[in-house]
Amino acid sequence: MTEMNANGITIEYETHGEADNPALILIRGLGTQLIHWPQAMLARLVLAGFFVVIFDNRDVGLSTKFDAAGAPDLADLMARGGRGEDIDVPYTLDDMAGDVIGLMDGLNIDRAHIAGISMGGMMAQVLAAKHGGRLRSMAAIMTHSGNPDLPQGDPDVRAALMNTPDDPDDREAAVEAIVASGKALSGSGYPTPDKDRRAMAERTYDRCYCPEGRIRQRAAVVKSGNRVEMLRTITVPSQVIHGTNDLLLHISGAEDIAANIPNAEYHAIVGMGHETPASLSTNLSDLIANFANRADGR
Repeated sequence: MTEMNANGITIEYETHGEADNPALILIRGLGTQLIHWPQAMLARLVLAGFFVVIFDNRDVGLSTKFDAAGAPDLADLMARGGRGEDIDVPYTLDDMAGDVIGLMDGLNIDRAHIAGISMGGMMAQVLAAKHGGRLRSMAAIMTHSGNPDLPQGDPDVRAALMNTPDDPDDREAAVEAIVASGKALSGSGYPTPDKDRRAMAERTYDRCYCPEGRIRQRAAVVKSGNRVEMLRTITVPSQVIHGTNDLLLHISGAEDIAANIPNAEYHAIVGMGHETPASLSTNLSDLIANFANRADGR
């Protein structure tokens, strides 16, 4: 285990590759842990010449939990947010973006390439807009602009993402819920064998199962709202990647990000859903690495 105190919390992280190489920080999505990055993807990014940093976001994995804040009422937050009311949440995406800057400071990284998926892609948007001087490039992957006028994801898939057993100490029920949500997010072009999916679900539960943390992270996303105006201020070299089989976040949200960040590149991956299976490692890592190298003039 490797941890550091940063931005007022403890962050669990791992590094891969040579520290003298350009840094590339990968940011996970809602409720997922650093162990969800495929090893083949990390190895390919290291081979491409990057110092790769992965970490557990706050409220997940082995990083600091905000249990004292309790679990927000998401339905109430979403309703009030939809009416334009100000809502109180335990922390915001800006706070979570600050964790990345704190991690960079602790590792003596002046500037880094950033690639985030889903909620992590929203954090990447915040980083590019508000901490652009610390970024070499930004990749927003399987994520959304927050524009409320765009189509939303499949409601059944959104429900599956947040599904938890009545008793969080029931390991088997929790593992089954993790497996079911993963299958709902899967894309037809990049499958995960059932045995591998279950093995990862068991590893996820045993390392840290914190369903209330996932709710607090979701509350931060709700608080973030519509980021379109913020996106228009980004000057960091940016690319947007989305899957044609993503049922959780509608592809129009990714198109909206690309349309509102000046000179952003956009890539739609046929058959990609809303997860990072090992079968996607080559395709996804090459898109990230090639863009980052171009941003660096390499």
